[in-house]
Amino acid sequence: MERHQPRLHHPAQGSAAGTPYPSSASLRGCRESKMPRRKGPQHPPPPSGPEEPGEKRPKFHLNIRTLTDDMLDKFASIRIPGSKKERPPLPNLKTAFASSDCSAAPLEMMENFPKPLSENELLELFEKMMEDMNLNEDKKAPLREKDFSIKKEMVMQYINTASKTGSLKRSRQISPQEFIHELKMGSADERLVTCLESLRVSLTSNPVSWVESFGHEGLGLLLDILEKLISGKIQEKVVKKNQHKVIQCLKALMNTQYGLERIMSEERSLSLLAKAVDPRHPNMMTDVVKLLSAVCIVGEESILEEVLEALTSAGEEKKIDRFFCIVEGLRHNSVQLQVACMQLINALVTSPDDLDFRLHIRNEFMRCGLKEILPNLKCIKNDGLDIQLKVFDEHKEEDLFELSHRLEDIRAELDEAYDVYNMVWSTVKETRAEGYFISILQHLLLIRNDYFIRQQYFKLIDECVSQIVLHRDGMDPDFTYRKRLDLDLTQFVDICIDQAKLEEFEEKASELYKKFEKEFTDHQETQAELQKKEAKINELQAELQAFKSQFGALPADCNIPLPPSKEGGTGHSALPPPPPLPSGGGVPPPPPPPPPPPLPGMRMPFSGPVPPPPPLGFLGGQNSPPLPILPFGLKPKKEFKPEISMRRLNWLKIRPHEMTENCFWIKVNENKYENVDLLCKLENTFCCQQKERREEEDIEEKKSIKKKIKELKFLDSKIAQNLSIFLSSFRVPYEEIRMMILEVDETRLAESMIQNLIKHLPDQEQLNSLSQFKSEYSNLCEPEQFVVVMSNVKRLRPRLSAILFKLQFEEQVNNIKPDIMAVSTACEEIKKSKSFSKLLELVLLMGNYMNAGSRNAQTFGFNLSSLCKLKDTKSADQKTTLLHFLVEICEEKYPDILNFVDDLEPLDKASKVSVETLEKNLRQMGRQLQQLEKELETFPPPEDLHDKFVTKMSRFVISAKEQYETLSKLHENMEKLYQSIIGYYAIDVKKVSVEDFLTDLNNFRTTFMQAIKENIKKREAEEKEKRVRIAKELAERERLERQQKKKRLLEMKTEGDETGVMDNLLEALQSGAAFRDRRKRTPMPKDVRQSLSPMSQRPVLKVCNHENQKVQLTEGSRSHYNINCNSTRTPVAKELNYNLDTHTSTGRIKAAEKKEACNVESNRKKETELLGSFSKNESVPEVEALLARLRAL
Repeated sequence: MERHQPRLHHPAQGSAAGTPYPSSASLRGCRESKMPRRKGPQHPPPPSGPEEPGEKRPKFHLNIRTLTDDMLDKFASIRIPGSKKERPPLPNLKTAFASSDCSAAPLEMMENFPKPLSENELLELFEKMMEDMNLNEDKKAPLREKDFSIKKEMVMQYINTASKTGSLKRSRQISPQEFIHELKMGSADERLVTCLESLRVSLTSNPVSWVESFGHEGLGLLLDILEKLISGKIQEKVVKKNQHKVIQCLKALMNTQYGLERIMSEERSLSLLAKAVDPRHPNMMTDVVKLLSAVCIVGEESILEEVLEALTSAGEEKKIDRFFCIVEGLRHNSVQLQVACMQLINALVTSPDDLDFRLHIRNEFMRCGLKEILPNLKCIKNDGLDIQLKVFDEHKEEDLFELSHRLEDIRAELDEAYDVYNMVWSTVKETRAEGYFISILQHLLLIRNDYFIRQQYFKLIDECVSQIVLHRDGMDPDFTYRKRLDLDLTQFVDICIDQAKLEEFEEKASELYKKFEKEFTDHQETQAELQKKEAKINELQAELQAFKSQFGALPADCNIPLPPSKEGGTGHSALPPPPPLPSGGGVPPPPPPPPPPPLPGMRMPFSGPVPPPPPLGFLGGQNSPPLPILPFGLKPKKEFKPEISMRRLNWLKIRPHEMTENCFWIKVNENKYENVDLLCKLENTFCCQQKERREEEDIEEKKSIKKKIKELKFLDSKIAQNLSIFLSSFRVPYEEIRMMILEVDETRLAESMIQNLIKHLPDQEQLNSLSQFKSEYSNLCEPEQFVVVMSNVKRLRPRLSAILFKLQFEEQVNNIKPDIMAVSTACEEIKKSKSFSKLLELVLLMGNYMNAGSRNAQTFGFNLSSLCKLKDTKSADQKTTLLHFLVEICEEKYPDILNFVDDLEPLDKASKVSVETLEKNLRQMGRQLQQLEKELETFPPPEDLHDKFVTKMSRFVISAKEQYETLSKLHENMEKLYQSIIGYYAIDVKKVSVEDFLTDLNNFRTTFMQAIKENIKKREAEEKEKRVRIAKELAERERLERQQKKKRLLEMKTEGDETGVMDNLLEALQSGAAFRDRRKRTPMPKDVRQSLSPMSQRPVLKVCNHENQKVQLTEGSRSHYNINCNSTRTPVAKELNYNLDTHTSTGRIKAAEKKEACNVESNRKKETELLGSFSKNESVPEVEALLARLRAL
């Protein structure tokens, strides 16, 4: 009782005499000034107070005071830790003030106390109470709607209960602002350790409002300190200890809903935690990986990506694999660290909804060494570790099972190579991808044809294609990526665009090059023609000179200038006049040789009119004009005369007058390179051979033809040219060809040879008149020699026509007979097919039903061409057609009707037959046989022993006539069958031909089969859509279940078994409950994402029995300082009745109470050591004053 006696002292500084009501700040100041000092970390007196000599300054000293007398701060300081001892309240507030000598106010002024709280103040206290109890908005809403009196009683009961359990904040409880100030001062070493330890205890023991007040600014300071400690190169023990203390403070902060949300919203928090993963410090790493595990299972999918990104950044900074430290933690001897690392691995592996990504993360852990460590971990006897290993194995088996099902579905749906090809082809056909697809197939054909090598080729190609097409699902071969799907293809796309442009330009360049080649070829041909013309001119000029030399010059008035050449020229290029005839008589000398033909590109030798020849010699000669003088001392070039014709070098000529004095061409001397070997080699290499292929050597071929034309005696030049081409292609002696025709040697006679002979040989009359040239055979050209030889064959043209008919007869039979059989078979099947008849009946029924009430109603039959119009009749919803409906009906009720597709299979060939062409070919065959028979009857007796034409052709006629008669009978039977079909189905022959009839039926059969396939695809699509919808619903249901599970993990429990948000998460991780409801998952579509919110909830403040004004209050806390309501709750008024709403089992409550008692005692000791002790009765008057004001309302 001694400690409750008042202490006499002088009035506190700052208090005003005569103040009617002492402020709570002055009361606190008085109490703090008289607070006895304790050893250990404690709060010093305020700066204004004197410091006792010899007293040492504590390591952790906060030299600021931020406590105020505001009622909201008073209420916010209420916490709910349990207490073994209850402090009895003072008798009344007035006595307390009277016994305190800290008050400077007169005693008579206390008569005005208590002053009632206003309604707004009470509502603010009520809001503070709900916030302090960590109630979410859903639970706050019904409480806000209660009556004002109920709210008042709830606040009074809450304050009274807290005050009786000793849970009110002591007057020297360190405020959040004091911690923030100390952290800002940049304390280090042991002082920082003490501050962080005190902060951890305060975060654990204080209410949520205190935590929120600190977290607004304090979280950033803690992260700054952690970043500074991590980035520092110093590895001292105290540094790592401070680092561990910061992480413990973050863990305490995350033990609230507010703190957990703030940590996950901070960009650098996860990055710093990932950098703090260090196997060299097992205790700190254990706490870090536990926090990361909890964040993974409670956060949204984006949080998982942020955790992976943080681990990736930390690994890149340390130049190691991102999961290396986690796997190394499993190698440590600490079992707790091993369990924590397995928890993080399970959280990372089981969190993604995408199967491919789960497999990717698990495989990456395996590659980092987890595969070698797992057997050793399974040998360790530890329940917690066994649970984590079991979770890992179970989820691994489930993912492999799901993967095998996916592959089986792919094989089941696309097991046939032909079906796969058709599906791929349908997707790329008539698109820009078609060319690439064909290129891929063509490259596959280039694989070496080796039994062992081919398999490896295809295996490698399959792996490459798999990596390319699966990268969007997390199978990117680059495992150091930041985000799962963050692939930067911009540069690659730009390269592809540039490549496409380049290809387009190359294509244009190729087209221009082709045009250039064509122009160049035309130019070459023009040059060849020009050379021929020049040669002809030179030849005529030579003849003219010879004529002049022989007969004398023409009179002067008869001089007619030659026309100018095509190219203009200068005077110096004109041909000089011939020399005059000698003055005397006699035989004139031979004319000079003509000038050589100009090189390509040069002008013709006649650039102007030829000067008149000089007068005859007896008339007196005149001197010829001198040659033009070449500039710059140039000498005429040497004239070469190759023995054979040479290929031309197509260059552009530079004329002398175009040169300058210093020009290179003035000084050149190419004659020094002239030697016989060089010229012979040049001649042999670039000579023109007359027997080269015509399409490659047009110029030389024309020259050769010119030479032959010159030697032709009787053949037309065109006929001679065609025969020359024919003879060059067969290269058979002429007599041998003649013998082949006489003997009708089918083994050597080709159809093309006979056709060319018939086409190119002269007519029979001309052939008969060639016998007179037999004596000149050696002087004839090759075509004329061949014609002379062939003229010895009697009736050559009829003979050749008969041989050609014999050679083509078998082919004609093979073409006509299958067509006749196809049409005949199709007509028979159409008539006798029962399934087709049933189909027509079903269509007639449906048509009459649909046409009821119209002019087409009650129809007895319809034209079979109308079957093709079934696909044009759309349904009401435009989603199907009458044809698809008919197929569906047949599949469901009349499956035997579907057999008509097989019955009418001959229609596929018959529809391609042209009956008109068939009849035409058959008639032509008959005419040719008749003509051959007449030829044989009038054919003259053979004069040559080798002439076997009549013998062989007579036998052929007999056989051919039999085959022709057979074909005629088959055709006649076909006509009868078609006529029967026409009558059977009442088809108008005038309107519908055989081809149209068969084509319409075949088109209907084709569309019917296509409709069957489309209906199958439609049903498969509907089933697939149904499976997807069911899977989507199941996935959504599982998502909601997981979301509820996360909420349950975050929710605060009721009363004594409450362990906090982070405590619940870690407990769920340790027991494996956080992973189990993720089993038997279904792949979620991309548009369905997990939408979870890390919101935690406090138990609801429940109010019942409103008529009797009985309120049920359930309190909850996030810490181990929990009120045991069964023992500590006492009603303030008789009309209030509070009951405990318990949702836990009795066993768990007892275990939690036992654990709670130990934690309460441990934390209370730490708090006493850190904060010091103070008088237990100092806060009671303030509580009583507050209660008194509440009662005064």
